[in-house]
Amino acid sequence: MGATSGLTEQLLRLLDNRLLDPLEILLDDDQPSGAVRVLLRRRVAEWAETLQGGDDAAAVHVIARLIGTLYPDDHAFAPPADWWRTPLGQIVVRRVGHPYAASVSYATAGAMLGISRQGVHDLVRRGRLPRHPDGGVPVSAVRDRLRNTPPTEESP
Repeated sequence: MGATSGLTEQLLRLLDNRLLDPLEILLDDDQPSGAVRVLLRRRVAEWAETLQGGDDAAAVHVIARLIGTLYPDDHAFAPPADWWRTPLGQIVVRRVGHPYAASVSYATAGAMLGISRQGVHDLVRRGRLPRHPDGGVPVSAVRDRLRNTPPTEESP
């Protein structure tokens, strides 16, 4: 499976689970969401294309809208470390880093980079990644490292 199809599938699954399924339950009717599903499939394909290859400003705009819609909360956006290994997580870290944090823990940086916490520690110790003054690793350094590494087939 290609990176774009993995991203598309993840976005469609999230939109179904977080928006459309609750709408069907609330309305006790699946008809309104049927038309929305058709529109979402088209939009998700456009968003995936923008996230994968569009300009940075357009990609950041899509990311902000998706995170604000799919992960609404009164607290700061703080997904579990494994989220960063998903197609959407990988796009977010490559395009913006972490939307709301200047630094992340070694475990989160490892998930973002696709390596272990110990691997991040080794990179910091060898001077390949800087240590953030407040602890952890600067998100900008993780993003820059990923941008200088070509994406694999499994991760965008």
